[in-house]
Amino acid sequence: MVHFVGAGPGAPDLITVRGAEHLKKADIVIYAGSLVNPVLLGLCRESARIYNSAEMTLPEVLDICTKGHAEGWDIVRLHTGDSSIYGAIREQMDALAAEGIPYDVIPGVSSFCGAAAELQAEYTLPGVSQTVIITRMAGRTPVPEKEALERLAAHGATMVIFLSAGMLSEVSAALLAGAYTEDTPAAIVYKATWPEQKIVRCTVGTLAAAGAEQGISKTALILVGDFLGDGYEKSRLYDPNFETGFRRREASYES
Repeated sequence: MVHFVGAGPGAPDLITVRGAEHLKKADIVIYAGSLVNPVLLGLCRESARIYNSAEMTLPEVLDICTKGHAEGWDIVRLHTGDSSIYGAIREQMDALAAEGIPYDVIPGVSSFCGAAAELQAEYTLPGVSQTVIITRMAGRTPVPEKEALERLAAHGATMVIFLSAGMLSEVSAALLAGAYTEDTPAAIVYKATWPEQKIVRCTVGTLAAAGAEQGISKTALILVGDFLGDGYEKSRLYDPNFETGFRRREASYES
């Protein structure tokens, strides 16, 4: 069986318990070597066969899975973060299904969650933003025209931009073409939760300069929105004057 495992954002203790157990038992591990922390490979058995998919094509990955399945081996396909976000797993799952090879998916902690944790930030602040847009800038890999960054920026919501750290000037221009201003808070988080992590707080207008100053051009997330500012409303969920199915309004607040 093939197990698609989310490795987490980088810190080796942020892989899930289930994912770690599969990694420990695997006969074959195919890991995304350009992004997955190699420290995680220390969980593997000495006899495990380990392949770096950064050096492989899709047919080569599938060939190993097919041959391993025929031998009755347990296979882990180790992706960075959570494999459902820019993991290119659909094409792998479809190919496995066509060959009658069973698989499952073990979720992981996405880097956008790791970045928020390191920033000690909350993406969905009452009165600020209740929507998170996860996207990328069009580059060598295009995006649908209706999802062009400047179109999504019209919402002014919290935005997390993947795979775009090498195009910070273009990202800034696209954001300014939407609802954001030069002074809208932003952050660049390089390798969230890794030992070499860098956090750069800036604004939409200073994105390019901030990235250049820190030498960041890849493996980083761009976070944009007023959730990075100071203003917000308190949640009604814990308001003593707000009644829920689990808690009555406090007597002192009743009319």
